[in-house]
Amino acid sequence: MSKKLLHHFESKQVSIEERIKAGKAMRKKVTRQSLGIYNPPAKRPDPVAILEKQGKERVAELVPIRYARMLTSPFAFLRGSAGIMAGDIACSVKHSGLSVQACGDMHLANFGVFSSAERNLVFGINDFDETIPAPFEWDLKRLSASIVAAGQFLGADKKICEDSIRRAISSYRKKMRQFSRMGNLEVWYSTIKDKDILQTLDASARAGAEKIFSKARSRTHMQVLGKLTDMVDEKHLLREAAPFIVRMTQTENGKPIREGIAAFLETYFASLADDRASLLSRYRITDVARKVVGVGSVGTRCFVIFMTGSHLDDPLFLQLKEAQPSVFGPFVAKSKYSNEGQRVVSGQRLIQGAPDIFLGWGTVDKRQFYIRQLRDMKGSLEFDPAKIKIENLPQYTSLCGWALALAHAKSGDAAMLAGYVGNSEELDDAMVKFAFSYATQNEKDYEALVKAAKTGRIKVGKSE
Repeated sequence: MSKKLLHHFESKQVSIEERIKAGKAMRKKVTRQSLGIYNPPAKRPDPVAILEKQGKERVAELVPIRYARMLTSPFAFLRGSAGIMAGDIACSVKHSGLSVQACGDMHLANFGVFSSAERNLVFGINDFDETIPAPFEWDLKRLSASIVAAGQFLGADKKICEDSIRRAISSYRKKMRQFSRMGNLEVWYSTIKDKDILQTLDASARAGAEKIFSKARSRTHMQVLGKLTDMVDEKHLLREAAPFIVRMTQTENGKPIREGIAAFLETYFASLADDRASLLSRYRITDVARKVVGVGSVGTRCFVIFMTGSHLDDPLFLQLKEAQPSVFGPFVAKSKYSNEGQRVVSGQRLIQGAPDIFLGWGTVDKRQFYIRQLRDMKGSLEFDPAKIKIENLPQYTSLCGWALALAHAKSGDAAMLAGYVGNSEELDDAMVKFAFSYATQNEKDYEALVKAAKTGRIKVGKSE
């Protein structure tokens, strides 16, 4: 054991009250009220140029699909514009100085239910591509802005949008106070179970939640087998739907795809615990396809690896997704991980309640990836105006605030955070102010993309 580590374990424990007091003291340097200010830089970069620059690192033929999906609404634009908003958040005002493992892309559609290793449904953050240590309020700002964008898209008026932000931030503050009084292991083992969710919802919202739970439980590998494959010569093969799902025969470097996947799996296995690696070794590769996913991720290299175990009805579907540098990377300390896939996986393991048992990372053709199971007992709210009861939005955002507080408590100092955010509504007021200011900016950026499409500056494909 190094002297530095030994000193850490032998150093005096600072009490919860002292850490809460220290968090309160940080308000003198950066007030909670100031976090609500949005000051775009004088020479704010062209938002379309930022997207174009990102596109140069992506599969060229898929970039028009990304634009198509972002153009469907200002909310969809916000979902795909984490790289734009990162600079706006980082450069607008001085940050709190309280660091956590930030999600980095904390919008309203990046929450959902998923299965724990024990096959229980839990609720939490479900996207970690941008995760990196950063000021806690950066996640709160993006979440709050997304509530306005999503609310307006779904037909909510200003009152519902504001109430939804306040419910989210109030929930975050109250849960952080609870976590600050809990032991480290108690926080670590905490999850938001399906029964916990149902206890917090009224009858109307509870019915919608139960539908999501039921759908998630049905999304097993057998369900994916029936939905994504066809039987060909007594063998299941992935069903193509170009350009969204395309079977791959070779890598970008011209290697046979199986050779490329095998090379990746060698590095990926090293990131798994021995028991997971042993389980995975019992499966064999059946088929591989490139798959378009999400909004902001469109154009990054994403593949489905279809594997078969002891018999035809023993499928395993893995999603291999390219990991690029976090959008917050230029504004924070350099990541300690040289592999971006490891950055994503390590961040997810730290802040998600029950990460996928096959979550890991690796490298192929000098590109860095992370891997997880595809759709295994995963479910989320459908942001469709025809399907959602807009009056239930505040209850949903309250759950999101709870989940974000849990993630930040696992990775940061919950007592200092609780001290800073406090008991009053000052932080709530600040986030409401920021959210509506940024919603205006997001609308302008969306219109800039609309104009770029109309003038032919960008090429727009089909969204699906």
